[in-house]
Amino acid sequence: GKGAVVLQCEWDACTYVASKMEEFCQHVAQHLQQHLPGEHRDEMDPLVIRHVYFHCYHTKLKQWGLRALQSQSDVSHCQLDFQSRNIIPEIQENFLCLWEYCERSFDNPEWFYRHVEDHSFCSEYKAAGKENHVVLCGWKDCDCTFKGRCKLREHLRSHTQEKVVACPTCGGMFANNTKFFDHIRRQTALDQQRFQCSHCSKRFATERLLRDHMRNHVNHYKCPLCDMTCPLPSSLRNHIRFRHSEERPFKCDYCDYSCKNLIDLRKHLDTHSKEPAYRCEFEACSFTARSLCSIKLHYRKVHEGDSEPRYKCHVCDKCFTRGNNLTVHLRKKHQFKWPSGHPRFRYKEHEDGYMRLQLVRYESVELTEQLL
Repeated sequence: GKGAVVLQCEWDACTYVASKMEEFCQHVAQHLQQHLPGEHRDEMDPLVIRHVYFHCYHTKLKQWGLRALQSQSDVSHCQLDFQSRNIIPEIQENFLCLWEYCERSFDNPEWFYRHVEDHSFCSEYKAAGKENHVVLCGWKDCDCTFKGRCKLREHLRSHTQEKVVACPTCGGMFANNTKFFDHIRRQTALDQQRFQCSHCSKRFATERLLRDHMRNHVNHYKCPLCDMTCPLPSSLRNHIRFRHSEERPFKCDYCDYSCKNLIDLRKHLDTHSKEPAYRCEFEACSFTARSLCSIKLHYRKVHEGDSEPRYKCHVCDKCFTRGNNLTVHLRKKHQFKWPSGHPRFRYKEHEDGYMRLQLVRYESVELTEQLL
């Protein structure tokens, strides 16, 4: 709803301009196709694909930044070095949606953030007291609730690291306009700070201070029990609790069941309810179920016509309706394993519409060779 933007392609001497992200990404995809003559796009390094698509997304954010500046007459322009305006962070992993029951992964951040926003529109409202209703965050291991979908969408950015605006001069990305304007207003005092972080746009007076700061961007908290590395002590604690600990602090009041998080306990409590927790919203359909998973499965099979098996084994071409079934097949039939710390395989949609195993860059060389 922000109207047309001017998306200028900067690949070599290209002068193409688009007004919509769909057109812009299609155009850049053609550059990618021609980048390695005689090779299919699927064979190109996923790091390169992600990197180039992040440039597309970054171009859009700089346009929002330009618009924000034009709407604020009291804010001057950024004084920093414009040569850094196209420096973007390294995108090591694909963009993976961790919303419940969703395993979709993306190479293009634009489609990833739109996809996650769609989840916020579909998120369930739950009663909280007699009058109030709250909307739940469905992200893995998150128990947050919000009064409206708008707050939920803002909150989801903390899970996805989505930014909404970038500085058109230096390229720094920000979570909101306020932080962007602060970045410019602070510059009168920042004249002496010439060394800029390419990951988060912070600036420092000496190269040594910048190097010290850059260490914070590296995943350097290693799990003592497996190969996993985490960016923060808190995320390492969570990883150990869910992967290596048998502690189950959430207990059911009605039976002996216990689990590791509140979301699983809520799902279990539905099984004690005499009344079905969910009803099909289609008129003339009387289907009810006790779990959200069952109602979604019913909807896909009966009302969406999506009962076609979409998950395909890349070794023997056998098809499955769920990613989990393909995972079991890969492990039992083809003896695939994954390194410790990685909880499951990831699947990616290919051009023929089938979801196939994604060859993720794991730390384990053996696994990569085995999958290839």
